[in-house]
Amino acid sequence: MKKISVLGSTGSIGTQTLDVVDITKEYQVETLSAHSNVALMESQIRKYAPKKVSMTDERAAKDLKVRVADTGTLVLSGIDGVCECAADNDADTVVTAIVGIAGLKPTLSAISKGKRIALANKETLVTAGEIVKKSAKEYNAEIIPVDSEHSAIFQSISNQEKFLKKIIITASGGPFFGKDRIFLTAVTPEMALKHPNWNMGAKITVDSATLVNKGLEIIEATHLFDIGVDYIQPVVHRESIIHSLVEFCDGSVIAQLGVPDMKLPISYALSYPERSVPVTKPLDLVEISNLSFYNIDNEAFPAVELAKKAAKDGGVMCAVYNGANEAAVEKFLKGECKFTQITELIEKAMQKAPRIENATLEDIADADSFAREIVKECC
Repeated sequence: MKKISVLGSTGSIGTQTLDVVDITKEYQVETLSAHSNVALMESQIRKYAPKKVSMTDERAAKDLKVRVADTGTLVLSGIDGVCECAADNDADTVVTAIVGIAGLKPTLSAISKGKRIALANKETLVTAGEIVKKSAKEYNAEIIPVDSEHSAIFQSISNQEKFLKKIIITASGGPFFGKDRIFLTAVTPEMALKHPNWNMGAKITVDSATLVNKGLEIIEATHLFDIGVDYIQPVVHRESIIHSLVEFCDGSVIAQLGVPDMKLPISYALSYPERSVPVTKPLDLVEISNLSFYNIDNEAFPAVELAKKAAKDGGVMCAVYNGANEAAVEKFLKGECKFTQITELIEKAMQKAPRIENATLEDIADADSFAREIVKECC
C-alpha cells in the first residue's frame, strides 16, 4: 500500500482525502496534522492509527495526548511538530491541505525529503513560488496539484508543455455572480459562505466569493506551468463541470470535465501517473444539458487584476497580496470590515509594500507581516 501523510486532516480537503483512502483502500496513513479540532483528530487517530500527529494549537495538543494515551500514536505540537509529520521518512506522498501561508514551512519540510507533494495549499507557491520550485528541483521532489483547476490543466497538458499557447482557467463566479459593487457593499459573512457548487472551508469560500481565490490560482499556475499571467485567461463557468482548459499552438483546445467534487483531483494526485477506482458519481452530460461561460466583471471583482499585477511586480508582492487577503477575510468573518473592503485592503497593502527582488523566506515572512499590519491599521 502507498503510504501518505495528510497535513490539515480535519479541514475540507483533509477529510475528503481520508474519504478517498476509505473508498480506494489503497493508502496507509502515516501521519496527520491539524490546528485545534481535537474531537475529529481523536476520531481519525482511532480509525487510521497514524504513528504520529501534530496539533499547531498547544492546548489542543495537550488535550489530545490525554484522549489518545491508550493508542500508539505520538502527539506533537506547534509548527515544528507539523514539519516533523511532513518530513516523516515512511510516507511516500504528503497531502498539504493546510489553509494559508501556514502551509509553506511544512511543505518545504516534505520537499526536503524528496517526497511527492499533493499540493492543495496554493499559498505555498503564491508566496514563495521560486524558492519552492528551486527546492523541489534540488531534492527531486514531485509536485502534483490538487486544486480542481490546476489538476485539470495538468491532466490536459499531458506532457505537451512545449506546444502550450494559453491556459483557460474556470471560475464558478461564486454566490454573487452578476451583482454590482453597490450590492456587494451589503454582503454579510452568512451570504458569502453560501457557495453555489462547492462545499469548502470558510476562508476559501469567502475567497471564492471575492474571486481572490481565482487570483491566487492564476499566480499558482504561473509557477506550476511556467507561463506568464498574460497567457492565462480566467472565465466564469457557472456549472463547474469544465475545471479548466488548455489551448495549444495549433489551435486545439483540450478540457478536463467532472462533477464538482474535490475527491476526483485528490485521487488523481495520489495515484498519478495511474488512475484509481471511481471516487464519486459519474458525469452525466445529458443531465447537465448546458454549459455557460462569461467574462469576469473586473469592476465589481477587482481581485483577479490585482493578482495579475502582483505576479508581474514579483518579489514579495504576491506574499503581500496573500497576507492582506488572509487578514482581511478574518476581519470580514468577524464583522469588522465590509465584503468590498477585502480587495480594497489588498490594494492598499500592495501600494504601500516595498519592492524586493530575489526575496528570501525571511523577506516573504516580513512582507506577510507587513500586509497584515496594514489591514489591522486600516480596520
